[in-house]
Amino acid sequence: MPILALDTATLVSSVALATDDRLIAELTLQTRKTHSERLMPHIAELLRMSDLTKDQIKAVAVSIGPGSFTGLRIGLATAKALAYAWNVPLVGVPTLAALAYCCPLPGLVLSPLLDAQKGNMYNALYRWEQGVLKEITPARVIAAEECLAELATRPEPVVLLGEGAQQYRDKAEVIGGSLVIAPPHIIITRAGSVALLAQEMLRQGVRHDVMKLEPYYIRRSEAEELWERRHGVCG
Repeated sequence: MPILALDTATLVSSVALATDDRLIAELTLQTRKTHSERLMPHIAELLRMSDLTKDQIKAVAVSIGPGSFTGLRIGLATAKALAYAWNVPLVGVPTLAALAYCCPLPGLVLSPLLDAQKGNMYNALYRWEQGVLKEITPARVIAAEECLAELATRPEPVVLLGEGAQQYRDKAEVIGGSLVIAPPHIIITRAGSVALLAQEMLRQGVRHDVMKLEPYYIRRSEAEELWERRHGVCG
């Protein structure tokens, strides 16, 4: 059952094709170009290189956040349009869980970190138990330095993943303790992980409504906060 997966939750742009037991192809770029410029051409190129047609795609998966507000909207709008046009299931995959899914090692705590602006991070904690990814701390917004200090005191190694791990690498290395920085091929968001986690969700019967699925922002955008301050709205 080939599935097309998209991840535009960060500056990384990633698209992938996978079955339930094989990653067929993945195109991942970590550059400064906008997702609106490259997402659709990359999808077309991935299908061409994989010798697959749109009629062979049986589901569309998309990373739904938390992450970049603009990136999430672009990815979700594209995924919704494709799922609707191709008449296939849509699966919204939590971005932090997808990051942790790429590192299936027991005995570790996996700590995805994504930029939440103003010195804050989106963070959740996961652990693999008997081949299943378990959430041990749900997604939250936390000050970056507070988060690193907290994680450094855990008894087991804590693997830092995501753009936040790259952004705060120097601080993490100074703090030390239990903190371990993931290597470059694991640290970034990747659509391959989104695709494989989506396959697991599909096996569990998870499907999302094309018309109703929304990004998982956690916090309000700066534009919303600015509007509220200007209009005297208390939140």
